[in-house]
Amino acid sequence: MGILAGIGVLLPFPFYYWLWTYPQTWVDLCGIKRDPSNVMAHVAHALKLLQFLSLFSVASISWPPPLFFWPLFGFGQFLNFRVYQLLGEAGTYYGVRFGKNIPWVTAFPFGVISDPQYVGSIMSLLACISWVPFQYILLWLLGYVFMIKLESKEDPATRAKPLT
Repeated sequence: MGILAGIGVLLPFPFYYWLWTYPQTWVDLCGIKRDPSNVMAHVAHALKLLQFLSLFSVASISWPPPLFFWPLFGFGQFLNFRVYQLLGEAGTYYGVRFGKNIPWVTAFPFGVISDPQYVGSIMSLLACISWVPFQYILLWLLGYVFMIKLESKEDPATRAKPLT
């Protein structure tokens, strides 16, 4: 189960890399009638489920969780919720890369925490460290670090042109 779990943990990152790097291919694939951010959200949720199932397959859950679990997981999920609340689906799921006009947001946590959605996800993941073997947590973290680096270099000239 170890290799399959590792593959499952890494599964979403090639998808995100493709969409970030070649957004026009995704917009073209979605066509005129489907919103590329919405379709991406559905695919991302399915991939996230596979990631969680992969972690669960190697986890040793015990109750109650360690005390550090609650603040890490709670604040991490708060950051994720807040980012989605401020950016909406299109802002969270690469709308700017798909040619959408996404307004710049400065409300908390933006302007205070760099990459707040990734920070929230990393905090939530680290909260589970007592249940999941370290190598799987590390793989997932490396995926996040890779995406943070990739997404820090957004070139407006490579954005997709919306289909009309």
